Amino acid sequence: MREFNYKDDRFRCEAVLAEELAGRFGTPLYVYSRNSIVDHCRHIENAFGDIDHLSCYAVKANANKEILRLIAQEGIGAGVGSAGELQMALRAGFPPDKITYSGVGKRDDEIEFALHENILSLNVESEEELGVISAIAKRLGVRARILLRVNFDLDAGTHPYTTTGKKSNKFGVESSKAVVILQKALTLPGIDVMGIHNHIGSQITNADAFVAAAEQSRALVQKLRSAGIPIHHLNFGGGFGVQYHDFITHLSLQPDEGASESGITTVALLKAILPVLRETKCKILIEPGRSIVAHAGVLLTRVLYTKENSEKRFVIVDAGMNDLIRPSLYHSFHQIVPLRIQNVRHEKVDVVGPLCESGDFIALDRSLPRVGRGDYLAVLCSGAYGYALSSNYNARPRPAEILVDGAHVRLIRERESVDKL
Repeated sequence: MREFNYKDDRFRCEAVLAEELAGRFGTPLYVYSRNSIVDHCRHIENAFGDIDHLSCYAVKANANKEILRLIAQEGIGAGVGSAGELQMALRAGFPPDKITYSGVGKRDDEIEFALHENILSLNVESEEELGVISAIAKRLGVRARILLRVNFDLDAGTHPYTTTGKKSNKFGVESSKAVVILQKALTLPGIDVMGIHNHIGSQITNADAFVAAAEQSRALVQKLRSAGIPIHHLNFGGGFGVQYHDFITHLSLQPDEGASESGITTVALLKAILPVLRETKCKILIEPGRSIVAHAGVLLTRVLYTKENSEKRFVIVDAGMNDLIRPSLYHSFHQIVPLRIQNVRHEKVDVVGPLCESGDFIALDRSLPRVGRGDYLAVLCSGAYGYALSSNYNARPRPAEILVDGAHVRLIRERESVDKL
């Protein structure tokens, strides 16, 4: 799954030179590898072996309609968090019976839309929401299939903004209340109880956190069944971490400073938890997003200027926090590499964008090969939560998106124009 690489010191996506893409389509530019997306889908599916399961791609990670269509063609389901995402998933070809709907704040019209489309499940986040779903289902004369999202109060060890499984987070209900709530659900009109759902965070690289969640899920399933509650489905959520550091290696690139992530794969994380989850005898659902598309995308950007003062050297590029907000929002790490390796001299720089914010940066105190005005850089592993979190701040049009398949290049989203803002 290394569709991005160097050949003769020039950076490529599959069989295409990235410099040619930047010259043809301009920058900032998101570039995706079709074969990387397909490979990740298939590796995840193969990891389950004979376990009854359904992988539901988290649409929020990257909702480009062509990428959604590609994932749907692989037989993957969809995990959505809004009526808009549900509509996009349906249009892309995801079957309704492979779509799950999460979110703590589903509006009544969104619930009605989901029930009308007869999706696989609504993941219920509160006792009050359960009552609302029941009332809407009764009014429509339909049955609402639900999974109760439980909160195990587990710390996944991630950034506070991406932790979702602690009591201090807004998600789910306390696991100690699951029996009472689901017993009530069995008595409500229009409700079919399918099972439980949990999700403890995002970009989790510690298998122990997942194993702890799997063990608590197994124990809760047993407890619920002992209370006479039929549990057939267990949605284990997503959050499978990916490698960001040292994703691309080259003799002229210095190793990234930071924790080693070389052994992190979704398959390895799944193999740690599947033996535990298998014991529940449930159909296992997962919600991979980042783990399917992160490695499949890069953001190409052009160096506008360089400057330095007595403390810092700055590389000013045309991609800003409006194009990729993860470094500013989470202090997330993205490896940055030149599209052409021609200078082995390294320097420590801040790679910053053009916006009127001190928080507009892609990397701080990063060692990079020396670059100058007009050179191109690739911000790696930006296929997830890149374009999806982009904005028009500073009245900047959002980038174009390109899909590469071997030597074939296709524009899958045109660059926005100022006239359309």
